[in-house]
Amino acid sequence: MSESPRTVATNANASDAFDVSSLVLLAVLLAAGFILNFTVGNAISAVTGGLIQPEFIISAFCLMILVKRPTVAQALVIGLISAAVIQLTTKSPFIDFAAEGIAAMLMALIVRAGRNGKAKRIVPAVGTFVTTVVSGTIFMLIKMATMGFATGLAAVMMPVVVLTAVFNAVLVTALYVPVCKAAHVEA
Repeated sequence: MSESPRTVATNANASDAFDVSSLVLLAVLLAAGFILNFTVGNAISAVTGGLIQPEFIISAFCLMILVKRPTVAQALVIGLISAAVIQLTTKSPFIDFAAEGIAAMLMALIVRAGRNGKAKRIVPAVGTFVTTVVSGTIFMLIKMATMGFATGLAAVMMPVVVLTAVFNAVLVTALYVPVCKAAHVEA
């Protein structure tokens, strides 16, 4: 009895494909983001007195969405997987599922809207900035609701959210082309 190789039938439309290489890329990016949160993220936070708290997991899923261009539903799954990874280090459990799920879908919509034309060049920076601000704002609002709408929290957290968004936008923009080349995808 000869054994034939196992195959999986997929849709020929690449924009709908979410294959093994996509899952591997997501795993690698999330692992890198997780490690960077523990090391570089904590160091930057300490040096800036907490003014910048990079969330490398957001950068990781933004890169994933930029490179693989998933559907909005697939982006939601990417956001939820990212939130599950964040649960290992967060001091506010479960909030990230809402924040990252919504933010990942938003990033997919931004990538889809800006992937053609002149805007294509600014999508990595603008998309990551907006996605990080939305994620941070959702996180902050849920945190405020759980604390009984602590009014001072917004004043403290919004500058951190915006500075983190700037940092993430610069990081993702710098990594976008090299990650595309490594994944054999056109930038």
